Amino acid sequence: MDQVPGSPQEPRDAQGDNGLPGCFRHPDRPTGIRCTRCDKPICPECMISASVGFQCPDCVRSGSGTGRAAQTTAPRTIAGGTIAADPRLITKILLGLNVAVFVAVMATGGALSPLVNQLDLIGLAAEPGRYHLVGVAEGEWYRLLTAMFLHQQIAHIAFNMLSLWWLGPPLEAALGRARFIALYLLAGLGGSALSYFLAAQNQPSLGASGAIFGLLGATAVLLRRLRYDMKPVLILLGLNLVFTFLWPNIAWQAHVGGLVVGAAVAFGMVHAPRDRRTLVHIATCAVTLLAIGAVVWVRTLQLVG
Repeated sequence: MDQVPGSPQEPRDAQGDNGLPGCFRHPDRPTGIRCTRCDKPICPECMISASVGFQCPDCVRSGSGTGRAAQTTAPRTIAGGTIAADPRLITKILLGLNVAVFVAVMATGGALSPLVNQLDLIGLAAEPGRYHLVGVAEGEWYRLLTAMFLHQQIAHIAFNMLSLWWLGPPLEAALGRARFIALYLLAGLGGSALSYFLAAQNQPSLGASGAIFGLLGATAVLLRRLRYDMKPVLILLGLNLVFTFLWPNIAWQAHVGGLVVGAAVAFGMVHAPRDRRTLVHIATCAVTLLAIGAVVWVRTLQLVG
């Protein structure tokens, strides 16, 4: 149905708390930016750079108007990722991988499953009954990754997967699939690396908590970038940190490592200059991976040196 200026349905007439109009796609987000073609108000997530000013996703789809092919200015997320039809796809895949490994553990003995001893994170220890050393220091670096998908208690995986389902989709939608995968894996590896570096060499650890804390840190960074109310996520983060340090048998090193890496990677992704965004994102991920590798290398020298 056609609308006329001034009709109740017109998004640009909806005023925000500060008197600015609400974005035509996100009415709850006040904005002072308008599309240079149709004059609709657009928030930072919706505005797409044009030769002059910014355009809204609708105008870009109908024709770029910039002298370039429309696909070169296709709608992008705030971090420059492609807007996907299903913003939960990667979250679903990650959740499915965690559940699949958990089912395999339960099917092969639960807490006594050989998969636990083969996939958990441990620095250096003698394997019972086989009289040889195992662990990351013995070259089993894959444990830094496999431990991220390993759980052996229902309550543990339930809490982590609920957190993943709550935190994952908004971040996946905001960052794009590739950047979200990079964030999740780097946060999880960061948690594993700090746990390997600081925990006792024969102390095993497992779970997706490091990656989940990384998503929590990234959410805080994203909300700050969008100038949203950060109180809910800060309260949640504070409660989780309290449980981390007061609850017994929790690998706090993994939580802190994941949180720091997740926040750092997200900061590089959402604050990168638009004209050098891809380069900055690649550099951020590469430097983070090198830092994780350096931590693992130093700890390995300490254990085998």
